[in-house]
Amino acid sequence: MSFTGKATYTAGSTLPEIAEDISDLVAINSPHETPLLDALGDAPRAAHSTVHEWLEDSLLPNTDAVVAYNNTTKILTVNDSSTFRVGDQIMVGDETEVLFVDVVNNDNTVHIVRQYGGTGAGAIDEDAVVRIIGNAALEGDDAPAPRFTARSRQNNVTQIFSAAVEVSGSELAVRQLGVRDEMDYQKNQRLRELMRDLENCVINGVMPAANSQGSSTVRRTMRGIASFIATNRFSPGSGIPAGTTLTEAQLNAALREIWKTSSGNVDLIVVGGPEKRAINSFITSSRRFSSETETFKDAVSVYESDFGVCRVVLSRWVSPGTVLLLDSSRIEVMPLSGRSFHFKPLASTGDREAGQLIGEYTLEFRNESAHGVISGFAA
Repeated sequence: MSFTGKATYTAGSTLPEIAEDISDLVAINSPHETPLLDALGDAPRAAHSTVHEWLEDSLLPNTDAVVAYNNTTKILTVNDSSTFRVGDQIMVGDETEVLFVDVVNNDNTVHIVRQYGGTGAGAIDEDAVVRIIGNAALEGDDAPAPRFTARSRQNNVTQIFSAAVEVSGSELAVRQLGVRDEMDYQKNQRLRELMRDLENCVINGVMPAANSQGSSTVRRTMRGIASFIATNRFSPGSGIPAGTTLTEAQLNAALREIWKTSSGNVDLIVVGGPEKRAINSFITSSRRFSSETETFKDAVSVYESDFGVCRVVLSRWVSPGTVLLLDSSRIEVMPLSGRSFHFKPLASTGDREAGQLIGEYTLEFRNESAHGVISGFAA
């Protein structure tokens, strides 16, 4: 027997008498995570000026390079003879021959004694690296001429991150679905966006070419990590093994080059999606499963090599085809004093509540040569 009573489908298309069934939840799918900021943590101090500066220093160099060598006169031409002192023992390239410096001239030449201490003769090739083993002083001799390095001052500027929030009185008064307080909800949404933008600027930001302090017409923009790194920039086939996809050999070669030239301890590898998948593939050949295994794990979160233990951080804000190798102990994302993200109510000029979320931050990136970047992989 067919049903003859009133049904929902007989009430018309608008169903005016039937209550809406809407979940009391607002779902958000937009990317807003900040994995690099989470890995770095809060800075222990704040900046106190819109131009933030710090000092860097280095030890006296103990390497140089061969420009030319005259085997007849035993004169070795180098890039900078002030690197050497009489009494230095040196080695050239990968050779085992030890040379002795007995004269240092002001024209970037030094006179050397070959096969010092009975060591076997080796080649002295142009552009080969000259390594100073150490200096031997004479007993009872006068003190040598003082040598020192000049400290350098580095800087970055603070960048203002801002978003406005405005909600009408009626919107605040009505009952909302999934939202208890519309003003608070809008604050949280805008704060997520500003945090997302802060991480993106920390990685990819650049300063204005001129007037970096800003003006009434020039906005201050901070330098990001990618902009700071100048020394250790690698690309496949140029300094590291060739290849269009990141390999363990390439990653190890880059870490080794950073280790050779600095005391930095690279402990963060920050990558995008394709490079993270490439790092995961490092363990493919050694992965083993038994018949009882029901979970397939294909992720590398920590990479340990001879040159450090590194957390692998996946960030969607890293440029495609790029790998950042960072020493987190030399990186701080700091607010201008009293200007960390906060909400500032604005005067109401009508039937509404208004305010501004605002924060001012900068990046202190110490010793750029302690970090590195590999770029040029297929995107």
